[in-house]
Amino acid sequence: MIVAIDGPAGSGKSTTARQVADRLGWLYLDTGAMYRAVGLAFRERSLPFTEAAAASLVPGLDVRLQPGPDGTRVALDGDDVTARIRTPEAAADASRVSALAPVREAMVALQRRVALDQPVDGGVVVEGRDIGTVVFPEADVKFFLVADLDARARRRLADFAGADGDSGPEPASAALETVRAELDARDARDRDRTHAPLRAAPDAVTLDTTALTIDQQVEAVLAAVRRVREPSAS
Repeated sequence: MIVAIDGPAGSGKSTTARQVADRLGWLYLDTGAMYRAVGLAFRERSLPFTEAAAASLVPGLDVRLQPGPDGTRVALDGDDVTARIRTPEAAADASRVSALAPVREAMVALQRRVALDQPVDGGVVVEGRDIGTVVFPEADVKFFLVADLDARARRRLADFAGADGDSGPEPASAALETVRAELDARDARDRDRTHAPLRAAPDAVTLDTTALTIDQQVEAVLAAVRRVREPSAS
């Protein structure tokens, strides 16, 4: 079974997907981490975010997600880059590379291979921005998470603070405005890109998480999974 959870940054999809996978004992596939790793490769090689650069770079990249005791680890060409991709710069770079066709084609193919490798009696929970529309349009359960921009900015600022132990040198209000503006710009890039724009699949359940706890979000997804697996019980 495939569970697809899409939505913009800060909507809660990563945490929800991770906890749903943990509760079900299934694989959690963090597609955002894949794009962040590719973006890091562009940045560290000082490459422009162009189709030509992507076509030259991507075929030689080795991006892997490896489960570990403290969560999924991300490897790029054999190096653990988990900490290095959890920054505001990495998030912005992921948005840029995800608009490039060679990158999307390679990552979509990789995501499909990983999902197909799962046991027949198991499943995979996949989160991203085009999972239910492009990567797995046949997914058994589809959710599209949304939240208002202010709520998403507060969540993302808390994520960054948790990653490095400090929200940065800016006052909290100034930092929040910076993150809010970055999210707004990323939303526009993701919605307007030519390849696989951010949008809800026609058959996805739209869930507004602005006022929901993570537990409530997880329970909503698990209830949908139960309805598909045990239709007679619904």
